[in-house]
Amino acid sequence: MKITKLEHATLVLEQGGDTAVIDPGVYTRPLTGLSNVRAIVMTHMHDDHCFEEQLDRIVADNTDALLFGTDDVRKRLAESRPNLKVTSVHHGDFHKVGGFTFEFFGDMHKEIHHSIPLIQNCGVMVNDLLYYPGDSFTRPDRKVALLACPSSAPWAKVGEIMDFVDEVKPARSFGTHNIHLSAEGHQMYNGRIKQLTEKHGGTFEHLEPGDSTTV
Repeated sequence: MKITKLEHATLVLEQGGDTAVIDPGVYTRPLTGLSNVRAIVMTHMHDDHCFEEQLDRIVADNTDALLFGTDDVRKRLAESRPNLKVTSVHHGDFHKVGGFTFEFFGDMHKEIHHSIPLIQNCGVMVNDLLYYPGDSFTRPDRKVALLACPSSAPWAKVGEIMDFVDEVKPARSFGTHNIHLSAEGHQMYNGRIKQLTEKHGGTFEHLEPGDSTTV
């Protein structure tokens, strides 16, 4: 499976001629020209993970794409894009679409501040290989071949990110959810993710927007 990291939190996956998109958000380049998109997964309803104009672009070229998201995502899009049908996902759900399997973990977004209402969030395991937690530190119940690790967020401290990697013990990792970091910030946060990945014998990859890796 080929994984291409785009700006911030968006991932484009390719497997056996099929494509899937995870978290097409507002900070990502316009998602045009994608073909054979079988599934679009939105871990939660925030604009940097679920943005209507991005969905419009993808679906215009891929009318049969299936959309998956939390109940919050489904309700948001039912109002803003009633033409789009979203399958709600919850912890423990499993879906197979084309060359992809999606298994979902967790139910809630990590708290940003007690004054901000919590929303739903589901992390996703793809093909039992790639794990991406969305805006959470929810751990899957199995080994992770490749972890897409959030590296900067208003809901995360660097120590919490390190604890998460330490607990997951991925064979490989790369940073995502990181558009707000400076070059120096990337070095610091990537270094901490790398440190805890290597602690358990794993390897870290730094992916710039548009870079790809395989698993």
